[in-house]
Amino acid sequence: MTRSLPPHIEAAFWLLLTAVGYFLLASLSLYATKGADNIAAIWPPSGYFLALLLLMPARAQITAFIGMAMASIAANMLVGGSSLLLSAGFTVANACEAVIALGVLRIGGPGDLSFMVPRAVAKFCAAAIIGSLTGGVFAALLTGSGLNFFLSWTTTVALGMLIVAPMIVIFARMIASGALQNVPMRMKLESAAIMLGVALMTGATFSQSLFPGTFVPCLAVILAAFRLGPFGAAASVLVVTIVASLMTVHGYGPIAAIDAQPKVHVYFLQFYLLALLFTALTLAALTVMHRRLAKRLEQSNRLLLQAEAAALVGHWRVDLQNWTIQWSDQAYRVHGLEPGTPVDVEYSVDRYVDEDGQEVRRIIEDAVRTGEPFQYQGRIRRPDGVIRHVKSHGSVEFSRRGRAIAIFGTVQDVTEVVENARVLEAARSAAERIANTDMLTGLPNRRHTLAELEAALIEARDGEGALAVAIFDIDHFKRVNDNYGHAAGDAVIRRVAHRARGVLRDVDLIGRVGGEEFVGILRGSSAQAAEIVADRVRKAVESEAGLANDAPRVTISVGLARFDGDSDIEELMHRADQALYRAKREGRNRVGMAA
Repeated sequence: MTRSLPPHIEAAFWLLLTAVGYFLLASLSLYATKGADNIAAIWPPSGYFLALLLLMPARAQITAFIGMAMASIAANMLVGGSSLLLSAGFTVANACEAVIALGVLRIGGPGDLSFMVPRAVAKFCAAAIIGSLTGGVFAALLTGSGLNFFLSWTTTVALGMLIVAPMIVIFARMIASGALQNVPMRMKLESAAIMLGVALMTGATFSQSLFPGTFVPCLAVILAAFRLGPFGAAASVLVVTIVASLMTVHGYGPIAAIDAQPKVHVYFLQFYLLALLFTALTLAALTVMHRRLAKRLEQSNRLLLQAEAAALVGHWRVDLQNWTIQWSDQAYRVHGLEPGTPVDVEYSVDRYVDEDGQEVRRIIEDAVRTGEPFQYQGRIRRPDGVIRHVKSHGSVEFSRRGRAIAIFGTVQDVTEVVENARVLEAARSAAERIANTDMLTGLPNRRHTLAELEAALIEARDGEGALAVAIFDIDHFKRVNDNYGHAAGDAVIRRVAHRARGVLRDVDLIGRVGGEEFVGILRGSSAQAAEIVADRVRKAVESEAGLANDAPRVTISVGLARFDGDSDIEELMHRADQALYRAKREGRNRVGMAA
């Protein structure tokens, strides 16, 4: 907040702020509460000075130490009645403890101290305790005092740092960041009411000694820490400290009523305040962390729900111990239900069609038994009767003892994916049929026929049956085109194809390999059987049954070749082709068998 000031004005500002504040707090502490060895029950100046060191820029710290030294010596001499030498010794001890505490806090980097992180709170407490122990050692050595003085010094300084510093640091940062201005008036009034309640409850508790009610202020402090966070924790503990210290050192309250020496009262009060402070700061930090985690979790859940809705993916969890199931909103939508509709495990499985439901049960049972992740895809029937395709991935949750306690999984509506795949497969099949089909006759074309012949040849070579190849073409087909035209020629080719296919067996295949030429693949046919089948085809083509009077009459010549165990496609086709030419030379309309 002084960053924009010139260096000399900035140094003067921190010097003045340190000196005035330190002197006032030291004077009030020495005047109001004096314990054994003339040491106050709590020493707020140490906390005030440590807070300023944490807030000010490093370049102003030297002048701050000068201001602290002047204020400390003045307060100890004017109010505490100490000599100059003794006051200087106290001042050196206070300076050492501040240096040590600041050094411990700077370990690991010069980052700002946060009272909203439990680890940072623990580090601050450790720094305050180490610093106060160091100051106690220096004070005891410089003054030649004993163990009681060392303990009294250490505890009062530690309390001063732990109680005062957090309050000042948090409040100053709230002002500097503008957070205090953004606090709603309702919250400010609530904060004031809580602090007033803390003061009243502490005053009521420490104004009497009849009832040991030191736990009562703890309730108010816990409320302040829970509602107001670290600021509420620090402020409420400071209020308790002021009220309880004033009442106790003047002989009021349950602590002062303890039958013991006054220094025991001081030690017990210090222990009480330390326990209260540790509880409040830790609770406040944990509460802030819990709220942040809850906010992040809420945001993550919101993003998860948005992602699930966009991807049509829901999630579910089955509790195997109670046999209950939980669905996300998107899981309900996938199943065609309103979110929140009561469902059970059996209902979710029964949504699958019968054959898919049995498989789903088996997969889940296997997953519980083996502990392995699983996935399955099936069809569910929505309440409106619509069938949807869904896909699930899941895994089994185990207890620490290795027992399966739950199943967690996702469910995704993949109906469009399945339909698109089906359309693509249909298109691929159609394209493949077109690529493999002769458009004029509907028979397999040359490429498909030769591929089928290759497969049949492999089967025959592996001993899976006999094989014969028949090549035939239409006799004097050129005359048909010349005399009747190409349209009539195409009709003849279609008629030959239809009749040939009609008399072949189911295991046989006939394809058009070009022009008026056809190839028949006769599986499981011996030489005699192949010749019978080929002649049946020839007679079917020759038959005039069902022909119009003006339709061309045609015949075919057939060449047969039987697979002998060693032939390849080229040789087998060549032998059948030679048999075809021999049939043509011998007068056509006949079957020729290769040697």
